Amino acid sequence: MTVIVRDARGDDAPAIAPLLEALGYPTEPAVIRERWRALLKADASARVLVGEVDGRVLGVATLHVTPVLHRPTAVGRVTALAVLPASQGTGVGRALIEASERHFEAAGLERIEITSGISHRPAYDFYRHLGYEDHGLRFAKTIRPA
Repeated sequence: MTVIVRDARGDDAPAIAPLLEALGYPTEPAVIRERWRALLKADASARVLVGEVDGRVLGVATLHVTPVLHRPTAVGRVTALAVLPASQGTGVGRALIEASERHFEAAGLERIEITSGISHRPAYDFYRHLGYEDHGLRFAKTIRPA
């Protein structure tokens, strides 16, 4: 199976919706398009990649470059990675991570971090298998915007 990784397009929103739902974030395609426009407007470094096989989108990854004060270079962050459940284990996730790594290396970054929620424990072994190590914890709090 050949996985093609490319930048997502607006017409990919219907294919991205079930991927976000698999992560536990059900979202309508129209809302995905709105968030995507806002994301790219707010963060010029943001990138959304899709992995497709035979023209069908089977996975998505969102990438960000985050400048930080405490490291010599900005940090590359994969803030979402999803593969359709029926396509997990086929190489789509690996292809998306490898493309993400190439992107961040080309940007001159020295560190990549992947966000994975506590409810996605099965993904932890996948990341470890690709050479990622556990580093600390992420704490989150839901707030109400003003």
